[in-house]
Amino acid sequence: MDFLLIHGTTQSPAGWRLLSAELVAAGHRAHAVDLVGIEPDLTIADYAAGVARWWRDQPRTAERPVVVAHSGSGPLLAPVAAEVNAAHQVWLAAYVPDTLRPRGLIDEASHEPGMFNHDWWGKNPVTDPVVATEFLFHDCDQPTLAWALSTMRLFHAPPAYQEPPTVDPAALPSTYVLPTLDRTLRPDWMRRAAEQRLRVRPVEISSGHCPHVSRPAVVAQLLMTVAQREQGHPGAGPAGALGSRRVC
Repeated sequence: MDFLLIHGTTQSPAGWRLLSAELVAAGHRAHAVDLVGIEPDLTIADYAAGVARWWRDQPRTAERPVVVAHSGSGPLLAPVAAEVNAAHQVWLAAYVPDTLRPRGLIDEASHEPGMFNHDWWGKNPVTDPVVATEFLFHDCDQPTLAWALSTMRLFHAPPAYQEPPTVDPAALPSTYVLPTLDRTLRPDWMRRAAEQRLRVRPVEISSGHCPHVSRPAVVAQLLMTVAQREQGHPGAGPAGALGSRRVC
């Protein structure tokens, strides 16, 4: 299976290295797109088209990838998945766009105080390694933490984050991976977003906001389970109607 990995707002594609290694070791392909390289496209549709252009040039074995988005790249996941004809969407501690009251990420964040951890609001982990350690990588061992801090980089796309969603995030099969120790997005908010906006129950994992960094083997196994189900039973994910699962 091919996995298309979309980084969030505070890490470069290098942040996928540990997860990619796990997937490749198991015989899969991991493709980490660089959203900064697609600029100056600024709208969500432009970013989705840019990723699709990049995707067409990638060597791959599957026609329909599993697309994984982390954190603040959530607004791009459904449009990208539609552009590349994805088999499945994986929301990794990711923002799920609100189609019930159509509004962009910035608008929702400004009006929903329960969305983010209060102590996280206004912090910049890209310029402050202490903040990055406390809020993003607090569950990493020291060698992993040192490496993770080297992957920090800002991805800033205000126009895209002001747009209300135009693609239903529930249009394609989804799995939501919810890190229960997250110190940025609140776990209770993520749980509601998965259930109300994607109509799935999340797969819960004991980790901080970046489980692909602190627990890459566990995340890889979840992704491979998605791939196996899609190959055998298209449209079926590991969560969905099966209910919430807690992973060690």
